[in-house]
Amino acid sequence: MKNKRGTTLLIENIIFIILNLVFIAILVFFLLSRSGTAAVLEEKYAKEIALLLDSAKPGMIISLNIEDAVKVAEEKLGKGRLSEIVDITNNVVTVRLRDNGVYSYSFFNNLTIATKYLNEANNEYVIFVGGKNE
Repeated sequence: MKNKRGTTLLIENIIFIILNLVFIAILVFFLLSRSGTAAVLEEKYAKEIALLLDSAKPGMIISLNIEDAVKVAEEKLGKGRLSEIVDITNNVVTVRLRDNGVYSYSFFNNLTIATKYLNEANNEYVIFVGGKNE
């Protein structure tokens, strides 16, 4: 007579391992597909610019390379709307890389932004920090 308990245990272990591998493959695929999307880049650049402005002093010039954001915005928004990528008003940084969503993040440093623009020649966003708001 054969050992049916050992065969059943082996099949259960193989099925368990296969299901775990399928789950891990789906998880890795999801993480890789979400890592470079517009929503993630919007959040990244909004927070990065806000943190830079929080530590800025009057008279500083901040230059930030946003090449990957420009590429995504060209795909999603079109080449003519690249000037809309970053907006800084009332201590809130808003980044828009797609039509159906934006990401906003506030900063606490009470500064005026003298000038801000996208230098399309080398995909840099340049911010000239003015004086303090009273």
